[in-house]
Amino acid sequence: MKPEYRYEIIMYWSEADQAFIAEVPELPGCAADGPTYRAALENAEAVIAEWIETARELGREIPLPRGRLLYA
Repeated sequence: MKPEYRYEIIMYWSEADQAFIAEVPELPGCAADGPTYRAALENAEAVIAEWIETARELGREIPLPRGRLLYA
């Protein structure tokens, strides 16, 4: 069972990349892409886990999820 992280993920289509982009604003530099919305989301979930694992290995602080950061 994979861990469940509750970080906000911002999804959008990038014409330049011809892919969906998934950004995780609470984790600096954490982003993923994919040819479909679902693929980008799955890739983002994997990258979040890798980001947290790397931060732990390096002894860096891991931000607590704050929930929704942006408002429409």
